Amino acid sequence: MTKLTVNDRPVEYKMDSATPLLWALRDASNLTGTKFGCGQGDCGACIVYIDGEALKSCMVTLAEAEGRFVTTIEKLSVDRSHPLQQAFVAAGAVQCGFCTPGMIMAAAALLKRNANPTDADIDEAIANICRCGVYPRVRDAVQRAARVMRRESILAAVPPPGITPEDAAAAVPAIKVRKGD
Repeated sequence: MTKLTVNDRPVEYKMDSATPLLWALRDASNLTGTKFGCGQGDCGACIVYIDGEALKSCMVTLAEAEGRFVTTIEKLSVDRSHPLQQAFVAAGAVQCGFCTPGMIMAAAALLKRNANPTDADIDEAIANICRCGVYPRVRDAVQRAARVMRRESILAAVPPPGITPEDAAAAVPAIKVRKGD
């Protein structure tokens, strides 16, 4: 049995320790936001945080995850109110949505270590393969979210379902609004 912490909850998997973490998350924990793309570590659809680092869960076995802290897209924001989630919608960076969770997790890790990334920083940190080719929109979304997280602007987008514009604005108080956001 493999013990680790997933989304701040202790979990014990009764699976072969050679099982990729991806399958434990999806099949045993029903955390289906983490996507299976290629199974070879190329596409990035399965990116999660492991001890705060963005890693491809298809390439990490349960044995390697033993005792570690794993965060999935479900924990990033249960109501889709995270600035990255809202920025991806506002920028039109969500097409088919398959690669989106992995991109958002990679972007969140980037913004934790670099609050003001350049396009080159974004391209390096988010090397995910997107079937729809939304890369320019992803750069825009990450820049938008970075501004919000630096409290330089608010998103001029429709909030996710269940969140009113007033609630969204109240979540980020006393912010200067810049044109073009």
